[in-house]
Amino acid sequence: MNRFTFIPCLLAAFAAGAVNVGSPDGRLVLTLGTEADAPVYSIAYDGKTILENSPLGFDTNIGDFSKGFKMTSSKVDTVHRVFSQDKLKKKNIDYKATRLRADFAGPDKHKFSMEWEVADNDVAFRYIIPRQGETAALIIESEATGYRFPTSATAFVTPQSDPMIGWKRTKPSYEEYYSVDAPLDSASQYGHGYTFPALFRIGDDGWALLSETGVDSYYCASHLSDYKDGVYSIAFPMPGENNGNGSATAAIALPGKTPWRTITVGATLEPIVETTAPWNVVEPRYALDRPAQPGRGTWSWLLWQDNSINAEDQRKFIDLASEMGYENVLIDNWWDNNIGRKGMEELIKYAHSKNVNPILWYSSSGYWNDIEQSPVNHMDRPIVRKKEMKWLRDNGIRSIKVDFFGGDKQETMRLYEDILSDAADYGIDVVFHGCTLPRGWERMYPNFVGSEAVLASENLVFGQDFCDMEAFHATLHPFIRNAVAIMEYGGTVLNKRLNRGNDGGTRRVTGDAFQLATSILFQNPVQNFALAPNNLTDVPADAIEFMKAVPTTWDETEFIDGYPGRYVVLARKHKGTWYIAGVNAEAKPVKLKLDLSALGLRNADAELYLDGRGLNFGKSALKIKAGAPVPVEIAPNGGFVIVAK
Repeated sequence: MNRFTFIPCLLAAFAAGAVNVGSPDGRLVLTLGTEADAPVYSIAYDGKTILENSPLGFDTNIGDFSKGFKMTSSKVDTVHRVFSQDKLKKKNIDYKATRLRADFAGPDKHKFSMEWEVADNDVAFRYIIPRQGETAALIIESEATGYRFPTSATAFVTPQSDPMIGWKRTKPSYEEYYSVDAPLDSASQYGHGYTFPALFRIGDDGWALLSETGVDSYYCASHLSDYKDGVYSIAFPMPGENNGNGSATAAIALPGKTPWRTITVGATLEPIVETTAPWNVVEPRYALDRPAQPGRGTWSWLLWQDNSINAEDQRKFIDLASEMGYENVLIDNWWDNNIGRKGMEELIKYAHSKNVNPILWYSSSGYWNDIEQSPVNHMDRPIVRKKEMKWLRDNGIRSIKVDFFGGDKQETMRLYEDILSDAADYGIDVVFHGCTLPRGWERMYPNFVGSEAVLASENLVFGQDFCDMEAFHATLHPFIRNAVAIMEYGGTVLNKRLNRGNDGGTRRVTGDAFQLATSILFQNPVQNFALAPNNLTDVPADAIEFMKAVPTTWDETEFIDGYPGRYVVLARKHKGTWYIAGVNAEAKPVKLKLDLSALGLRNADAELYLDGRGLNFGKSALKIKAGAPVPVEIAPNGGFVIVAK
């Protein structure tokens, strides 16, 4: 990996009133200026174009801030932030960037500024809007903000769904299939564009990953429009989200700031996988009396489904968690109906006697879907929510999972934030499911410990087609969804058949080592694995011993090899131990010679868990020699894990 001296640069203007700003290592250059009296920007990396002149600005209820504007001044300085965070792919972050503040003036004395931070592989930018005369509040009706890629680029994207469709009218929930290496002008499935994050390959010139961060109750979440006139644009929520309740626009008090939009670029996929862009530019919104608690857990619902939500079955999964040395058990929907409050209090005591912490499921509730799974109507209103959280705290509950949200409107962002804030007051951590992409929330909200926002493991039970595509999806998430946010996938299924008896239902086509690898590839501080009590006796003992020891927090993450949709190999470090994991989605074996020199392993003794021919699982000893590549062959639908200290 190349190292460069930290020298912020303000280069010569490429046109009147335009500035070029370079990253600390000088390889990434942002150009900001105007074109036909409209703000535009472009990005180059190693002298190669990543984004051509792309539009900026926004339209409001008092005027259009995307036309007739000129840059009036600019200022460049540097940023250096150091922080630690045990929920991310990297524990200790040392962030350096060149910062640009640019002021724009336009018609009717309207003004706005832009703040840019240009790091070695990341660009973040946002709008800063002062009071406009006597006007102290705006409705931002749309943004002109766009991304114009060279026509050689291809897209790795997932569509934004129609609102109020799917099971119990719960979409959009960021649970759609991906298109891979798609032409830029491919129409999205529903005609509403694509969700963040979105990955683009710029031919042989590099890669770019688009997302946003810092979204809270003061703005809506956004996504990408369909490709039009050579540009993907920022798109706001659809009016029909949340059952039509709430505005699809953004209300902002003045002076105010929009969320950050992030662009991660690189000549290879390494900076895409390893980026910390979503957290570099945000700050915690509050402090906790106790730190959030990462951990592993069992989850009966994944395989045993609704019928398992009874006291007897939950005791079995509490016992399984205890046997595995796990910290948690997730008790899913209907617990208040099937077990009852008094029964739950007894069950919670039983779990605590086993040193296991129950995580209780809730519907987000309210007036935006048809969910009947209970508890309902406990999380959408502050008075009821706080009463419920007091009951949770009084009974020693430290975590909840809240499900089935209604979209990306500002009103929904407020609900997420309110739940997190109230939960923090009662010492409770929160996992979200059926939800939006978290946008910097790991750092912004200290008790936030996970989000689904992905077509996750529950779909293995629901359809064989998803089982058949499991490896394909697994090779996408480290490059896209999991690159910008933690991802509560609920993976590592060791049943061969996905039902209670391990004797019917859908059929798992991936190997056991593949499943172990996903516990490393899919990063989330709270992992609720799809293990079942029968796995203690019907799967290889080495697999169970691995799952007993697997961590959920990481000090370092390194990209080793791979291509989205084909195969992936990552390395993650936990307290001096490296876990190198890989899976293969191709129809033929992938033969690799892994360069592990960057991990600092010299003549290290290691263990190899591998799906061999016929996906036969095995464990063997491995010696990693200094300077020598490690040969690994990954079978189709197979995987491997190397554990090295």
